Amino acid sequence: FSLNSFFTMQGPVLQQQPFNTPEEKPQFPGASADFVERLEFIQPNVISGIPIYRVMDRQGQILNPAEDPKIPREEVLNFYQKMTLLNTMDRILYESQRQGRISFYMTNYGEEGTHMGSAAALEPTDLVFGQYREAGVLMYRGFPLDLFMAQCYANADDLGKGRQMPVHYGCKDLNFVTISSPLATQLPQAAGAAYALKRENNNRAVICYFGEGAASEGDAHAGFNFAATLECPIIFFCRNNGYAISTPTSEQYRGDGIAARGPGYGIMSIRVDGNDVFAVYNATREARRRAVAENQPFLIEAMTYRIGHHSTSDDSSAYRSVDEVNYWDKQDHPISRLRHYMVSRGWWDEDQERAWRKQSRQHVMEAFERAERRLKPSPDNLFSDVYDENPPLLKKQEQDLFQHIRQYKEHYPLDLYEK
Repeated sequence: FSLNSFFTMQGPVLQQQPFNTPEEKPQFPGASADFVERLEFIQPNVISGIPIYRVMDRQGQILNPAEDPKIPREEVLNFYQKMTLLNTMDRILYESQRQGRISFYMTNYGEEGTHMGSAAALEPTDLVFGQYREAGVLMYRGFPLDLFMAQCYANADDLGKGRQMPVHYGCKDLNFVTISSPLATQLPQAAGAAYALKRENNNRAVICYFGEGAASEGDAHAGFNFAATLECPIIFFCRNNGYAISTPTSEQYRGDGIAARGPGYGIMSIRVDGNDVFAVYNATREARRRAVAENQPFLIEAMTYRIGHHSTSDDSSAYRSVDEVNYWDKQDHPISRLRHYMVSRGWWDEDQERAWRKQSRQHVMEAFERAERRLKPSPDNLFSDVYDENPPLLKKQEQDLFQHIRQYKEHYPLDLYEK
């Protein structure tokens, strides 16, 4: 039996179709391309780099009036106050962890512009999947300081009933999916949620946040490919802040950032200045509009800088210089850039700045003190919210636990917990 006889046996079904000319396009189903007769590998630096879209410079001046989103004064003030309130909350909770009052914390220093600019461009009904540095998105949507504190202190007011480590926020009413620790798991989850919204045809979109380090996880590639092939209304929002914990981008990838990966999956992509809240707003608003109207995914890479340590478990001075951090903190910070914009329009001055800083700190400290005084969730929560009716084995474990606590109650401070 030969290959030649196989073709003969198949008759006209597998007849070879010769090309009439060398210029005829190939018919392979896996790609759209042309034939070439010269052996040449594609260079990774075939282009100079994807440009970074921005609206205002570092002094807060609008560069192209046609790109000015013309956001009303009240909303710009809301951006600024939320960004600075988040900054104040970060400082107080970071110090709280250093004093041993909470177990863990992650700050958002330097990335506040990505939060407020993107959150403002969404509809309240849009579904948000965060990584762990999107507290500003939740704050913009109306999550109160008391609930931020309750989650970090794992007290009885925590929506998660004290079951998660700090900064793993979530709020069903605000369409913010509870954050989980493993990196990039939210990407395929978000793609699936977007596919469900597409099938419902209810004018909603999904936004999924992640860092450039998480983009190296396999789940990121699965999420991109599912969203593209299923044509889902989703915005993949990458915060490229320069460091994946202690790994700089120079060691994280060799290609042109994260936006360059979008075209390979068939995803519309853009790179924006993440320290320019208006650029982030414009890009997210347009991506959201088109994602819903056209049922297709979009990828936004927001270039920014993580000014703080990765978390309270990290000392960034071990892998980057103080001068580098100071440059981004003093010369190109999203808060100072927006303040320059407001001052140039007469919307803000030093007196207002001092008054707001004092007021915002007072708000945070009051919520902080309330959270510390609040009792912990009841131990009963250890056994709830998994089964509709607890199985016998779990009931037995519950009985054994409380019998043990009653027997050795002097070792268990139950007065710190709700009854």
